[in-house]
Amino acid sequence: MVSPGVYLKQLYTIIRTEVLVLPSRIIVVLFFLVLLGLPLISKNPYVIRVIILTSIFAILAASWDLLSGFTGQMNFGHALFFGMGAYTSAILNIHFAIPPWGSVPLGALAAVLTGLIIGIPCLRLKGTYLALTTMAFPIILMGIVFALPDLTGGELGISGLQRISNSLVGNYYIYIVTMLVLCTVMWKITDSHTGIIFHAIREDELAVKASGINTTRYKLMAFCLSGFFAGLSGGLYAHYMRIAGPSTLEVSMSFTVVIWAVFGGLATIYGPIAAVFVLFPLLEFVRFWPEYRMMIFAVVVLLTLLYMPEGFVHWARDKMEKECPRCKIRNVAARKTCRICTALLD
Repeated sequence: MVSPGVYLKQLYTIIRTEVLVLPSRIIVVLFFLVLLGLPLISKNPYVIRVIILTSIFAILAASWDLLSGFTGQMNFGHALFFGMGAYTSAILNIHFAIPPWGSVPLGALAAVLTGLIIGIPCLRLKGTYLALTTMAFPIILMGIVFALPDLTGGELGISGLQRISNSLVGNYYIYIVTMLVLCTVMWKITDSHTGIIFHAIREDELAVKASGINTTRYKLMAFCLSGFFAGLSGGLYAHYMRIAGPSTLEVSMSFTVVIWAVFGGLATIYGPIAAVFVLFPLLEFVRFWPEYRMMIFAVVVLLTLLYMPEGFVHWARDKMEKECPRCKIRNVAARKTCRICTALLD
């Protein structure tokens, strides 16, 4: 029987050799620890609410990056998946008495089906035409919502949804752990063979086709995966706010997601997540000065576009770390030689 001390020693070795060697990895670990330990520090309902909503929108922003950031299929109607997940979960919960644990996954599956339906005609389009076409679908769904008030609640939406947990701390941990798990899954997808093909499609789809890969299938897969995670975030949002309304389908929601992704850095998954955790709480905490709220947001985004064109996360990481020209391993910026191959660092 292996003693616990052996496992602790292995854990310590991993932390010392894999985590503590790079500032970015240390920040990620601290991020996890702070989120998981926040209720132990403060049980302020307002702070808890802001972090829960931030985690929901982090899933949404990462799901947009999974589609548009990696495959280059510019989606300006991402609110469609979010709203579909929210409305489907609400309808199932209110009209069919299905609890949140069932309605949220089913809402995500409805968003996957939506991604499949809109993905097939949209695959023939590229660039501006694709962006404008995807923007039209949330508007179409909003028209359907208004046309079926008995089912969807019309302009007022569907209210009175059951919460996943009646406990403040219980809700917090459910949403935070779900966010961490789903975002990790999305990151692992992009770090896999499938993610490499997604990235290659964005860079040169013709070359990928020439290599014998069915790009249509992979782009459709990207639409469905993105819809699934966005649908989950929509269902989680509806059950936390206890309402699913037309605001989940607004064009402004789609554009806000794009801004978060561009601010954080495209084709990273963790970039949009970091952007949401910076920008959403910032806007919430300055809401007491409504006359300056949007101006502060606009200035932050403008400065990012001007001085950090690849995104805030890329800029911050390049300041803290540098890549070895020989083995491509990242090192602390203060190092003179690579920690792996000892090559000189510029």
